[in-house]
Amino acid sequence: MSLTVRTEQRGEMAVVSVGGELDMATAPQLQDQITDLLEKGQTRLVFDLSDLTFCDSTGLSVFVRARNSADEAGGVVRLAAPRRGVLRILEVSGLVEVLQTYPTVDEAVAGEAAPAT
Repeated sequence: MSLTVRTEQRGEMAVVSVGGELDMATAPQLQDQITDLLEKGQTRLVFDLSDLTFCDSTGLSVFVRARNSADEAGGVVRLAAPRRGVLRILEVSGLVEVLQTYPTVDEAVAGEAAPAT
């Protein structure tokens, strides 16, 4: 099980690309990256999930905590380009209603298009 996490700045949004498997073993790696970004004052986050092949409940909780922390700081969290399996997990868990989810990273960065489920 491995996870890759890369961050790039796009305007005022930090795009965090998450690839591989996000589960109990790898979630702390992503959580550390998010904590680092928030501590640096980066509260506008887009998670690019196009390379995420698996996500369990521990992984979902990382996104929920990120959203809660960003909300408290006046920021925003958006999910972008989830694969079908990951999107299905978001739908079944009801989190697609809580976490703004967009079909592409560009749309998530712009935040203009209606979230697509």
